[in-house]
Amino acid sequence: MERRTDQQTTRLAAHVFVCTNERDSEYVACAEVDGEATLSAVRSWLRERDAFWSPIGVSATDCLGLCSEGGTAITIQPRNEWYAEVRPEDVPDLLADAFGPDADRVTRPE
Repeated sequence: MERRTDQQTTRLAAHVFVCTNERDSEYVACAEVDGEATLSAVRSWLRERDAFWSPIGVSATDCLGLCSEGGTAITIQPRNEWYAEVRPEDVPDLLADAFGPDADRVTRPE
């Protein structure tokens, strides 16, 4: 095992986490409100701007604690930005606001 805490281990300027959590209970989960479609919309938007994985990472994640019937939960780190009730059609505006319309407001690591 090699500890890498003191080194830069990522070349990402930001990382978008999209909840795709499923659960068997009476409470709604993001998988039930288009979590996968929202994740796909995030990836597509970034790919169209050549910003997918460099400099912006994207991951599906389990519960972010913002479950709602209105849509999916998203967080952008390390910016500590949190969004609830995100629908696939909301993604272009959300990401344009966060990163610029062409993902040009992202500091690309050197």
